[in-house]
Amino acid sequence: MKQQTYPIPTLHLLPLRERPVQRVAESGVDVCNLVELLAAIIGGARQIEIAHGLLAKFGSLAGLMQASASELQSSTPGLGPAGSARLKAALELGRRLTTEMPQDRLQIRSPGDVAQLLMSEMAHLEQEHFRVLFIDTRSRLIGSETVYVGSLNATHIRVSEVFREATRRNCARMFVIRAIIAVHNHPSGDPSPSPEDVEVTRQLVLAGQLLNIELLDHLVIGKQRYVSMRERGLGFSQ
Repeated sequence: MKQQTYPIPTLHLLPLRERPVQRVAESGVDVCNLVELLAAIIGGARQIEIAHGLLAKFGSLAGLMQASASELQSSTPGLGPAGSARLKAALELGRRLTTEMPQDRLQIRSPGDVAQLLMSEMAHLEQEHFRVLFIDTRSRLIGSETVYVGSLNATHIRVSEVFREATRRNCARMFVIRAIIAVHNHPSGDPSPSPEDVEVTRQLVLAGQLLNIELLDHLVIGKQRYVSMRERGLGFSQ
């Protein structure tokens, strides 16, 4: 027997004060549910149905974050290029806010702190992503950047690209970046470092010494597991 479901209210049937944009503007974001917030970003006559469809398809904000703009658009009828782009932009702003806020920044004390921050996001990526975390003089996370996407090895990765943003921020006196942490995932799920991973780490350690920006660690993320290259002494011993 098919389970009975309640009908989804459409935008034109709602009183003006109950429509998502008006709810955000007049009542505040803290009282809006997830569907209303998504609908306000998406816009258009079918914004509520589209918001429900996205959550049904991807399950959560984490699922939406992992999907590309084209995946969001192709899997959800009525969501066009502009709506999917706005949604991805809003999700990315929320992610950056967690690392860029000047107060109560996350303090990184161990490889486990990094893994807890990134495991849920990076463990299920279908391609390798190489990310750099920026660490200040009090061991606090002040930002991050995805530097590479795709198959990674020592010949593909340019050391200057890995340190470029950290150097730029220090030169602009935006923050004092003492160190970086490199993180990349293995889509196979096995976080065992490859010889190329070790060679990349060795090159980054040497470059960091020249630039006075220490490579604190290089983590490899797998499915529910990770490896700290520093803990294993891979690439860090001279």
